[in-house]
Amino acid sequence: MKKMKQLLAVLSAMMLAAAASGCAGDESSEGRTKSQDDVSIATDNLEKTDDPDITGQTVYWMALYDLNPTGNADRSVALTLFEDVYGAKIEYVPTTADTKFDDLANRINGGDPVDMFPYEWDAVPNGVNKGMFDPLDDYVDLDDELYEGVRDMAEMFKYNGHYYVIPYATADPLAITYSRAMLEEEGLDDPYELYQKGKWDWDAFMDMMQTFVNNGDGEEVRYGCAGWFGQALIQSTGDTVVTYDGSKFTNNIMSPNIERAELMMEEIANQGLYSSVWHGYFPNDGSVLFYGMAPWHLADSNAKNPDGDLFLVPFPKDPESDDYYLNMNYAATMLVKNSDKGDAVAMWIKCQRIAETDPSYKAAAKEKALIQSTNAQGKVTGFITEEQYDFMQTWYDPNNIKTVFDFGYGMGSLMYGETYDYGTRGVMNNVADGLLLQYENTPDTWAEIRSEWQSVVNTVVDDFNNLAQ
Repeated sequence: MKKMKQLLAVLSAMMLAAAASGCAGDESSEGRTKSQDDVSIATDNLEKTDDPDITGQTVYWMALYDLNPTGNADRSVALTLFEDVYGAKIEYVPTTADTKFDDLANRINGGDPVDMFPYEWDAVPNGVNKGMFDPLDDYVDLDDELYEGVRDMAEMFKYNGHYYVIPYATADPLAITYSRAMLEEEGLDDPYELYQKGKWDWDAFMDMMQTFVNNGDGEEVRYGCAGWFGQALIQSTGDTVVTYDGSKFTNNIMSPNIERAELMMEEIANQGLYSSVWHGYFPNDGSVLFYGMAPWHLADSNAKNPDGDLFLVPFPKDPESDDYYLNMNYAATMLVKNSDKGDAVAMWIKCQRIAETDPSYKAAAKEKALIQSTNAQGKVTGFITEEQYDFMQTWYDPNNIKTVFDFGYGMGSLMYGETYDYGTRGVMNNVADGLLLQYENTPDTWAEIRSEWQSVVNTVVDDFNNLAQ
C-alpha cells in the first residue's frame, strides 16, 4: 500500500487547527458556520511517498464553479492536500450551464489548456464518443485500499474496457422526508422502523399514502407525496432503461420490473396522491405525507417544521427485491482529452478521496454539519439533528444500499433533456415522471408512453453500439 504518513499528518494538523479556531471563535452565525479547513501547514520534513511528483504543475479546471476559495471561504481539505503536500495548483476556467460542453470542445480543438472537468450524466458514453475525455486507467490504482467502497462504482461506469469515471464519493441521494409527529397523529407506522425490519416497500408506501388522504375531513387538501419521485421509484427496482454488458448496450424499456414501477405511478396519478406543486422544503401545512428530495433541503425543512420531528428514509424497495437501491449522484472528476496532466488529475482525485474517508476529517465534517444556521437576529434558520446525520451516513455503505446508474442519461439530448413539453422532452425524462407531471399531451398510461418512445431508444442504442465497432 502506498504510504500515507505525510497525508495523515496534514489532516491531523487541519483538524487541530479547526478545533482550536472553533473554540476561540465567537458565537455569531458567520463565526459558527464558516469553514475552518484552511490552515498553514509545514510540509518540509514530511516523509516522501511513491506518488508521482507533480510539484509546480498547474491543472486547468473547467466547470461552473471554482475549486479555489472565493470571498471569505477557506480552502477545502482536498485543495489543501493538493497544494501543500503535492505542490500543485488549480486554475479555474469558467463556463456556463448552457455552453459547458461546447466550451470544452472548443478548448480541446483549439489547443487551449484544460485538464479536468466535473462528471455529469452526459459525459459517458456521449462525451467519451465525442472525443472529450481520456480514461484514467494508467493513472489511478483502483487496487489501492483507499478506493474500497467506490471500486464497484467505477466498474459500473466502465465503458469500452476503460475507467473514465472513478467516483471519490456519492452525493445527493434521493430520499423521502416525513414528519413523525404527523404519522403518530394519523396512526401510521414509522417508515424508519419498517426499513429496519426490511418492510419499507412499495406496498407499505402506497397503503400509508392512501390512508393519509382518506383520513382527511373532505375540506382540507391532502396528498400522499410531492417532490422528485419518478426516477427514484424506477431505480428502486435495480433495473435501468438501458443496460450495458461491457461491450454492448441494450434497450431494456420492456423490463417487467420497470413496468411494475410505472404502473404504481399510474395508480398514484389516478388516485390523485401526487402533488406536482414544487416545494423547496417539507411542507409545513400538513398537506403532504412524503416529500421526495435530496437532503439539501433538510436543514431548512427542520427549521420550518420545528415541531414536526422530521426524519427521512431511502425510497421504498420493490416488494420483489431483497435490496434497497438508492438513486444518487456521483462525485467524480473527468480527465480531459489530450491533457498531459494525467498524474496531477489522479492526485486530485486521491486528495478528494482522502478527504472523504479519513476518520478525523469525517468527524470534523459531522461537527460542522450539526452547527445551526442563524440569521442576524439570532433566529435559527436551519439545522440537522445528529440522528438524521448518522442514519444518512449508513446509506453510503454498499452493504446497506445498492447504487444504480442508467447509461440512458448519458446518451445525448434525445434520451435526456428537460423542455417541460412531453413531445420534446428526453425519453428518460418522460419515463421518469411523465405520468406524474402530466405535461400537455402526455398519455395517461405507461403502455402508451413506452410504445411512443421505444423506437427512439432502439435507434439511440444502435447508434452507440455502432460507434463502438
